[in-house]
Amino acid sequence: MVKQTEQSRGSGGETHQRGSDELLTTNHGVGVSDNQNSLKSGSRGPTLLEDFVLREKIFHFDHERIPERIVHARGTGAHGVFEATADISGLSKAAVFTKGEKTEVFVRFSTVAGGAGSVDTPRDVRGFAVKFYTREGNWDLVGNNIPVFFIQDAIKFPDLVHAVKMEADRGYPQAGSAHDTFWDWASLMPETTHMLMWAMSDRTLPRSLRMMEGFGVHTFQLVNAAGKVSFVKFHWRPRLGIQSTVWDEALKLQAADNDYHRRDLFEAIDTGAFPQWDLAIQVFDQAFADAQPYDVLDATKLIPEEDVPLRVIGTLTLNRNVDNFFAETEQVAFLPSNIVPGIDFSNDPLLQGRLFSYLDTQNSRLGTTNFHQIPVNAPRCPFGNFQRDGKMQTMVPKGRANYEPNSLAAHGEEGGPRENPERGFVTASATRGDDETGDKLRVRAETFADHYTQARLFYRSQDAHEQAHIASSFVFELSKVGLLDQVPPRMVANLRNVDEDLAKRVAAGLGIPLPPKAKAAKPTLDMPPSDALSIHKKMKATLEGRAVGILIADGTDAADLKSMVEAVTKAKGKPVLVAPKIGGVKLSDGKLQKADGQLAGSPSQLFDAVAIILSDEACAMLLADGAAVEFVMNAYGHLKAIGASAAAQPLLDKAGVKPDEGVTTLGAAFVKAAARRFYDREPHIRTLA
Repeated sequence: MVKQTEQSRGSGGETHQRGSDELLTTNHGVGVSDNQNSLKSGSRGPTLLEDFVLREKIFHFDHERIPERIVHARGTGAHGVFEATADISGLSKAAVFTKGEKTEVFVRFSTVAGGAGSVDTPRDVRGFAVKFYTREGNWDLVGNNIPVFFIQDAIKFPDLVHAVKMEADRGYPQAGSAHDTFWDWASLMPETTHMLMWAMSDRTLPRSLRMMEGFGVHTFQLVNAAGKVSFVKFHWRPRLGIQSTVWDEALKLQAADNDYHRRDLFEAIDTGAFPQWDLAIQVFDQAFADAQPYDVLDATKLIPEEDVPLRVIGTLTLNRNVDNFFAETEQVAFLPSNIVPGIDFSNDPLLQGRLFSYLDTQNSRLGTTNFHQIPVNAPRCPFGNFQRDGKMQTMVPKGRANYEPNSLAAHGEEGGPRENPERGFVTASATRGDDETGDKLRVRAETFADHYTQARLFYRSQDAHEQAHIASSFVFELSKVGLLDQVPPRMVANLRNVDEDLAKRVAAGLGIPLPPKAKAAKPTLDMPPSDALSIHKKMKATLEGRAVGILIADGTDAADLKSMVEAVTKAKGKPVLVAPKIGGVKLSDGKLQKADGQLAGSPSQLFDAVAIILSDEACAMLLADGAAVEFVMNAYGHLKAIGASAAAQPLLDKAGVKPDEGVTTLGAAFVKAAARRFYDREPHIRTLA
């Protein structure tokens, strides 16, 4: 690299020097002598068109934004590794599943409805997309944090997205489903009911991307070396357990930090607290599929874990943040059609539509059929074919061979790659049911007609607190429906097929009469409740990966603070010191303690639990500080543990804190309480449906 000293001439003729080991150049390698001033005809004259440095710089700037994704526009990504931990060679010949195999991956998490400039914490489905750079080619498992979807057939996807996105005439609301057009459409589409139960649950308010499950959604197929085919569903299970926020907390998180989730993920990886998920599978055969009261090819249905237990086959670890957000996170192109030998598609009609749609979308977004050459999309294994040219072609194929078959090799020339039946991908040959062959019809199988049974299963699998959240979510969302008076009753009529009590609660919350039950295409069945569908029933009581906000001020007892920080750290939590001033406070021992966050800018919704360690004097001062009162009040309202020194009691009293299991003294009692939330508190502090 050329060693040089940059010089730029200021408006007064002075010369500024900045040492550098790199030469600033144009995109074509021409050195730039002045990056501060455009070329002019005289010091105050017009800028000259011949200034190619200016023109290139502005030209590139004008075009540095590409079309954002229509859905999943707001996302964040990271690199990692997948390690296969179980031998499933009897199920799949895919090299990625070879026990001990380590495969590089890139993962992108996203919200669905909002644009790229929206926020991290709305009530929304989260995308969970994983690109495996396997030695047999790229495999993209492109799913969500919910195991089912709104629709059964891809032909309805544009309608779903148009309905949930900003309303066409006014361009709002952004990143939310609580508006007329979504609920008008959803209430007319009974097949959305099961997904609506999940969407109105706390699953769409994740505490962290690191504490979120992922699902492949569709039924896929595994194929072993002998050609035997099995059905499979893919599940990602977070090692930290699953956890969500509550609705009021999510709203306040949006105000506190628009980038809450992406910051949380970035900082965890940056500090070496690498997030991990286990990859688990549900495997079943055609006989099992035929025996179920639902269709396994229906993306609005799940298979209860009680019927087909999960089998863990590998672990995903995210261990490296991206070097450049645009080059990697924004340009990564996931394709459900990217599969490798040993994995295959099912006839799920939603999946079949996605196989076309994603490829078409990437060409539109990235502007070229050569998007696979972008480093984040390129396979890590050798690849080659006879596809040529196109926009942004960066490969330089040599020789005359751009067609196949050819006989050029017989004349001593390079003939290019060739097909290989043994090593290449072969679509699985499987025995199919009578209704999977025959005439081509625009119909939907009768087995897809039950839209309420699994919605009932989901609702009745939740605990009482979760059911209250679901009912309250329906009330909130439907209360945002404006002029379309027919929509809320229509939606409640559908809910009567799910659960009568749920429908009554929603109707009462909306202040409308209970409408007649909507006619169901098939009878609604009672499936056994599944604890696996409940966040609360399987939540881990742990501080690992969680943050504890510790409010301190001048006079805070140094020994109490030291003990608290050590206890939280020992429990694998992250202690965060919050003080009225970022410069810190003077502790009881006279030492200055710097804070991690300033009180007004570090509200308690950023933390999983809070400890208040104050002196009598500091507490008296903070009673007049609205941020301090809200810090405690919101922690209490968001059902979090609160540990407090005796001197801090007046602040708790002013914040309306009432004694319960989650309000403790400092020490071990607090650390134990901090690992959970206290949902029994909720009925006493807010009205739920």
